[in-house]
Amino acid sequence: MISNWSKAVRGTVSAVGALVPARSSRRRAAPVTYTLITLCCLLFLISPAAGLNPVYGTGEEVLAAQRAYFRRWGVIPAELFEDSPGSALTPATALFVHGSWVHLLGNMLFLYVFGAMTEERMGRLQFALFYLGCGYLALLGYAGANAHSQESLVGASGAISAILGAFLFLFPRARVTSLLPFLFFLPLRFPAWVVLPFWVTLQWLAAGRAGDGPGVAYLAHLVGFGLGFAFAWVRFGRTTRVGGVPVAAPEGENQP
Repeated sequence: MISNWSKAVRGTVSAVGALVPARSSRRRAAPVTYTLITLCCLLFLISPAAGLNPVYGTGEEVLAAQRAYFRRWGVIPAELFEDSPGSALTPATALFVHGSWVHLLGNMLFLYVFGAMTEERMGRLQFALFYLGCGYLALLGYAGANAHSQESLVGASGAISAILGAFLFLFPRARVTSLLPFLFFLPLRFPAWVVLPFWVTLQWLAAGRAGDGPGVAYLAHLVGFGLGFAFAWVRFGRTTRVGGVPVAAPEGENQP
């Protein structure tokens, strides 16, 4: 999900392949979620990463423009902790930068499905601050663990992983449709308390196998998920959770 821009495709496919959630058929008012999706898509379309804007040229020209774009707006761990106000802002700007079409669409799928219910539960302002704050801290945590790296880090997955963590606490029994590669991508429905911890375990195992320097930022996924779960626990732990309310099945599918 979050990845070094040159490995964005591999990272996103590994995340989406393990989990493709089923969206509730009930319409939810989620203006912040939809605004974030729209903004990320628009910024991607006008960026050199999309490969659609002729102003960036073709071939080596567009590749050079992409590298400059990612270094300008992405997180470079080795530069983040220098005495530079501009570098301190990059964990925020990197949340709106994506390295490829697959990277963008994978992240937006998760945001679209899990963001609406989480936003409805938290409220618009709190959800917006939660998204930005957890996303910033997830990137900051990853950069701290790779402080000497010169690679650019972009993507919204730290923030989206935080949404998954909050979703697990708030809606533990909501049904999620999963596509499991080792079962030939057979769609199966499980409660969130089964699927999301399984996703976290995959991220943890992948982070342990990761080499030096950033590739796919599995550690940022874990940091974001932990922050999101902890925030929901502290903020909503003394209130009645709505996890027992089943998520409506899509049209044509029987409610489990």
